[in-house]
This record gives sequence, structure tokens and C-alpha cells, in this order.
Amino acid sequence: MDLQKVDMFMMLNAKYFEGHHLPQIREKLVELDETKWPLVLNMQFKSADTLMIISLSAGQLGIDRFMLGDTGMGVLKLLTCGGFGIWTIVDWFSIMSFTREKNLETFLNSFY
Repeated sequence: MDLQKVDMFMMLNAKYFEGHHLPQIREKLVELDETKWPLVLNMQFKSADTLMIISLSAGQLGIDRFMLGDTGMGVLKLLTCGGFGIWTIVDWFSIMSFTREKNLETFLNSFY
């Protein structure tokens, strides 16, 4: 793919991924066929900041997990009121990195 398009994608979407994933994403984009560019443009990623706010306000109900597509964990968190509060607190510290990992998974799985 054209390096200018790759650079544009990286500038606009780097905030959705962990820093150590960016070289892998760049490499995948450079190898990508030009016909897949519309697919790349239509990808939508979850914002880690938004998920953090949701986790802080309604994390004990599992809404943050439902938004990430982790339905089983969301139901379990809902039924146990956030793991009796402990699981909710753990998620406050890990939800941002978990969101970025899910974004990488979405990116990598969209080409297969």
C-alpha cells in the first residue's frame, strides 16, 4: 500500500493501540493490497478513554465488558455486582490496555 496512506492511518488511529503494536500494524498495512484500503478506512475502534469513563461509572454492571464484546464476562460481572466490587476495581486499572488489545484483534482479524 502507498506509504502516504499508511502514515495517514497511523497518525489518525495510533491512539487506539498500544505503542508496541504500532510497528506490527504498520508492517501489516504496507503489505496490504491497495484494494483493501476502503476496508481499512471503514474500521471502527473503541476509545480507551470512553471505556474508562464507562468502567468508572457503570463497571459494576458489566457494561464495559459488554461494549468490548466480552458478553460472557459482562453477564458474570452483572450477576456478581462486579465480582463483589473487587473485579470492578481491577478493571479500572486494566480496561484501557484491554480495549487497545481488542482493537488490535479487530484490526488483525478484519483481513482474513
